[in-house]
Amino acid sequence: MVIKRWAIRIHKWVALAVGLQIVLWVLGGLVMSAIPIERVHGDHNIAPQTAGALDLDGVLAPMEVAERAGVVPLRAELRDYLGRTVYVFTTPTGPVRVDARSGERLPPVTEDEARRIARADYAGDDVIAEVRFFPEPTWEYRREGPAWRVEFEDGEHTRLYVSTESGSVTARRNDSWRVFDTFWALHIMNFGDREDFNHPLLIIASVLALISSLAGFYLLFPWIARLFGIGRRTPS
Repeated sequence: MVIKRWAIRIHKWVALAVGLQIVLWVLGGLVMSAIPIERVHGDHNIAPQTAGALDLDGVLAPMEVAERAGVVPLRAELRDYLGRTVYVFTTPTGPVRVDARSGERLPPVTEDEARRIARADYAGDDVIAEVRFFPEPTWEYRREGPAWRVEFEDGEHTRLYVSTESGSVTARRNDSWRVFDTFWALHIMNFGDREDFNHPLLIIASVLALISSLAGFYLLFPWIARLFGIGRRTPS
């Protein structure tokens, strides 16, 4: 009886402390599994990309271009940038765009260029509602380096983020992503970067939820035993 009384107390008070979080865990799992991950990533709004041949006439070797631009590359990618063949170098301080023929280091992406890049990436024909520049990461973007945010009037508030350094679309956001992100933050109990799920708060809440569940199963077992006749002696 002493064990039962302690089990009742533990189950009652611990469940009171973490009960809401348990509900949020279950609700978050339901919501996140119900939303297609492709819609969260915005894959349905990516325009089909035709792999056209790059104009390689006069293109220099990547190390020669990097030397002319004064960068130390970790990786080099040759690609088309609004009709211009460029190298995008990955460096210890971030991406750098360099003209593949002259070695000229290109300036940060302008607003007009960001509009053109976003328009080429976007599958629909919806108008651009707003373009804003963010010098620092935001709660929605959470990427290093400045970026342009290009928002479309498409009914789901699609926002494409264009890096001013690489000239690429580095993030896609929409209403589905925001709902998913909110429940993900609730699920891992992290409203900061939404990446760390090894923090003490989550671990403590998980341990308490486990203790409450085990105490509940202990209290439930006698009822289950009676229901299924477990432990009954059969007449000889």
